[in-house]
Amino acid sequence: MEGLEVTVLLGLTILVGALLAPRLRLALPLVLVILGLALGFVPALREIQLPPETVLLLFLPVMLFWESLTTSLRAIRRDFRYILPMSTLLVVASAFAVAGIGLLFGLPWETALILGAAVAPPDATAVAALGRMLPRRMFMKLKAESLTNDGTALVLYAIAISLAVGGHITPLSVTGTVVVSFAGGIAAGVVVAALGYLLLRAIASTIVINTTLLLIPFVAFLIAELVGASGVLAVVVAGLIIAYVSPTVTTAPSRRQAEAAWPFGVFLLNGALFVLIGLEVQYVVHQISAGAIGRLVLITVAVWASLLVVRYLFQLLSLPFYARSGPRPPRGVRARSRVLSTFAGMRGAVSLAIALSVPAGAVAGGTMDGRDEIVFVTAGVILLSLLVQGMLLPAIVRWARIPADQAEVEEYELAERTISGAALAALDDLAVQHEVSDDVRDRIRFEGYQMLEYTNARTLAREQALVDAEVQALDEMLGQPDPLAAGTDARADGADPLAAGTASAAVGEERTADGAEGSTPRRTIIEGATLQMIATSEDVDVMQRSPLIRHAELTRLKLALLDRKREVLLGLRRSGTVDDLVVRRISARLDLEQLRLQGLEEFD
Repeated sequence: MEGLEVTVLLGLTILVGALLAPRLRLALPLVLVILGLALGFVPALREIQLPPETVLLLFLPVMLFWESLTTSLRAIRRDFRYILPMSTLLVVASAFAVAGIGLLFGLPWETALILGAAVAPPDATAVAALGRMLPRRMFMKLKAESLTNDGTALVLYAIAISLAVGGHITPLSVTGTVVVSFAGGIAAGVVVAALGYLLLRAIASTIVINTTLLLIPFVAFLIAELVGASGVLAVVVAGLIIAYVSPTVTTAPSRRQAEAAWPFGVFLLNGALFVLIGLEVQYVVHQISAGAIGRLVLITVAVWASLLVVRYLFQLLSLPFYARSGPRPPRGVRARSRVLSTFAGMRGAVSLAIALSVPAGAVAGGTMDGRDEIVFVTAGVILLSLLVQGMLLPAIVRWARIPADQAEVEEYELAERTISGAALAALDDLAVQHEVSDDVRDRIRFEGYQMLEYTNARTLAREQALVDAEVQALDEMLGQPDPLAAGTDARADGADPLAAGTASAAVGEERTADGAEGSTPRRTIIEGATLQMIATSEDVDVMQRSPLIRHAELTRLKLALLDRKREVLLGLRRSGTVDDLVVRRISARLDLEQLRLQGLEEFD
């Protein structure tokens, strides 16, 4: 098929999947894989291939860079003792376990080891697409693990290929390969991120900033590949660094544009990838003789099951070496968490790219090309992980009953109160610095206190809701409903008169302060005519144009307060008080407020 036809077909399939997924109550990636399998029954569509260089050079840099930008650096530092062994030792253990399974089923050692390297690492894009229902901390740990384990898998793959083509492997050469891959990838990511930082500091154009951000992952991947290092690791390192420094070197319009463009682009690439995985499975099945399919299906199921077992046992055996922060959860919760983490580790794009990269005829596979065996089993493992693990994951999350983690909500509320209080404390100095009149300053002070009161009330309401939920759960467990708790619940379900009155008053006062109410359309027209008359008359006192002056003062002071809030917010991040993702959420809100004040023309 022609490239345009393939593009239209993929786009229509993604559209159909996006429409069907909510109605079927299934995750979108699962629906897209099923649609890809269905399309594979058409011979012409089955010929659409997924070149490995397309995944490695086009799909992965963009998707991994975005996942790195939206990953918490504080969470990586906090759980580093968990992430490091899971992204290195577990990958090696999984690869050799799979190789052992392959040997039991008669695969040559080289073929079995290549297969193990392909299916060993959980995939970051699959985890990001299907794992958001997980508890927050578990999701971030799994995401960080998936971002960094690809380098280990690619090193194993290179060693296995060398063995398959008759290369001489020594402990020294293996060590050198590992050091070059990891150290070179990290160095390439740091260098490219540093160059990107210097360039972003020197530019202010929205389009140029986002073009620079788009090039960073591709340049990092290219440089790493040129020196024989891990391009995947280079992209991840560059993304983490850029995510940390971007608030200080990008503008509000560029960040809002990026927040809109990147998720949409990654959504399309992810969708196309899942559809192509389904097509690839159909293609491989039709390339293999019917007599061999049964044996390969058994190998696929055995490999998939062994990956789950190895992951669970590795977590169980390495538990004493993990750092503990906070109170230790009960034994039952820990056991259920390990089961949940085991099923959340799904395979995806990297595994398929590694399998497709195997040179045809490089491995002797007995009666058939070993490459076909590797691709078949890898595609089957990906399919099982997406369909079986993905479909079971919601039920396992409910079964695990992991206690709700309120840390992110609490940090968000703390950050909101802190930056609002700091802005109010600096209001007088900023008003003097920007030559703002007292009435404008007092108006902004009133609005600031109103917002601070709203933030405090929202925090108290959330805490009261948690208390009410605990009381209700205790009453249900004892089988004796408490009338007082019932009355509290009734007030919680309905509108709290005091809270509603406060919120209504705050909204009304804000609208009155902004001038949105208190003036009829007729009055607006009259004022507009008056302003027009003043603008064209030479006999009227210029101070009667004070609405324009007050608006300019209001804008200047609010922009100065936004700068102060950002400064305090980044200070909270540097001190580790709030998480990177909380900073990202609040920064997005501050950017929207700045664009509202400055106007959409800032995008030009």
